[in-house]
Amino acid sequence: MISEGTALTFAVIFGIITVLLVRSRDVRAWEAVCVGLFGVYLGQTPVIHTIHGLVTWTITGFSHT
Repeated sequence: MISEGTALTFAVIFGIITVLLVRSRDVRAWEAVCVGLFGVYLGQTPVIHTIHGLVTWTITGFSHT
């Protein structure tokens, strides 16, 4: 289960990225994924558990030493 604090943290991070992308008016594929993730974390849809697992898996994969 995802906690409110974790969801809020991800929503803020993806929200900041979204604002910066919208201001630049040039959205690439990976940037569109960030905007979509912001919407999922902000909306707290039922699919968030699957997406959060994928995001966590990706982040730990990049940060694993």
